[in-house]
Amino acid sequence: MTATDHDPAVPLASRTIRTFHPRRGRMSDRQTDALSRLWPVYGVDVPDGPVVPVDLADLFGRRAPVVLEIGSGMGDTTAAMAAADPDRDYLAVEVHTPGIANLLDLVHRGGLGNVRVAQGDALTLVGGLPEGVLDAVHVFFPDPWPKSRHHKRRIIQPTHVALLRSRLRSGGTLHCATDWAEYAEAMRETLEADPELVDAYGGFAPRPAHRPVTKFERRAITAGRPVADLLYRRR
Repeated sequence: MTATDHDPAVPLASRTIRTFHPRRGRMSDRQTDALSRLWPVYGVDVPDGPVVPVDLADLFGRRAPVVLEIGSGMGDTTAAMAAADPDRDYLAVEVHTPGIANLLDLVHRGGLGNVRVAQGDALTLVGGLPEGVLDAVHVFFPDPWPKSRHHKRRIIQPTHVALLRSRLRSGGTLHCATDWAEYAEAMRETLEADPELVDAYGGFAPRPAHRPVTKFERRAITAGRPVADLLYRRR
């Protein structure tokens, strides 16, 4: 394959269309302290530019099934799921600095040795993973990019799904959730179109008990935006 070939399972090193807004935001003293102290322990840099290989066994210090959390927000969901699931490792990817700092603090306070926190483009990180290495990928409440001209920035689109799916083991799961009805339908169409993914429920999935209800989700429901879950398995 030449440098100009576009393999959908390999992100381009010079990605020009991002699926996120870089976000820093204001941090509390607690978050600033957590970022300073805990990033060297639990943090993973995702550099811009060429894809860098990622060795998950080296990263976590053991060989265990790994869950990739794309867009971990303030980290409450990731921390709660990792605490309830100690036999699997959780790699959370986020760009919002206060959220990263908050998750680092939660990980430290909870003694969660099965969590690592990456900052940067999730798709670049995934490109550095070997194929078939992930047990699950979670994409909970990604930016819906509601304007039509911005749909190209959505993370759930064919080329991105092909990349994520390629890193799942056979039988591994891709679990998406959104409170944006139009995006939910678009997600379903995209996931259905991937020949290597199988719908685990034949439609939208029932809300799984293992996914904690966040403040964001409660606000969405209060505002009358029902939450849709989609769960697909790799063949």
